[in-house]
Amino acid sequence: MTDPKTHLHRYLTNARDAVLWKLEGLGEYDIRRPLTPTGTNLLGLVKHLTCTAADYFGTVFDRPFPDPQPWFDPDAHPGADMWAAPDEPTAHLTDLYRRAWAHADTTITSLDLDAPGRVPWWPADTADVTLHQILVHMIDETNRHAGHADIIRELIDGAAGLRPGATSLPAETPAWWTERRDAIEQAARRADGHH
Repeated sequence: MTDPKTHLHRYLTNARDAVLWKLEGLGEYDIRRPLTPTGTNLLGLVKHLTCTAADYFGTVFDRPFPDPQPWFDPDAHPGADMWAAPDEPTAHLTDLYRRAWAHADTTITSLDLDAPGRVPWWPADTADVTLHQILVHMIDETNRHAGHADIIRELIDGAAGLRPGATSLPAETPAWWTERRDAIEQAARRADGHH
């Protein structure tokens, strides 16, 4: 039987892998372009998750992430961690994400689940945490954004699924999916009183 920390770490690793997989095979425009009214985009999700990994597994446990994150500078554009500027190469940002993983993984493997930490940006009554709490928080955070990436990627080129080789979707034809979507649309219209 796997110990709880290893089990939690595996779920976090799977979510991280899913996020980067959503960028595979796309050009610069597609991984950067906003596809929601709030600007959600694939590379911005990677950049944001880099920040959260660096902060939650670094700052919280007094293990500062060594790489600079200029999007947190006082003069940075608000929300600069959620999109990539033209002078921020994709390879640099994905590599930075992997370095943040490695830094986080060192924190995870070297501390016990009950190791104390402090989240200075949380309210004082909840700021004292354990590694266990942060692992659960980051699994939640990473999977939430992996879900965003799923939808963004599907909007770009129709690609969908959990991970390479195991999409968790039925292996159907494009026509089947079109019929399914149309049937769901019709059900929604009927439920709303449209015929």
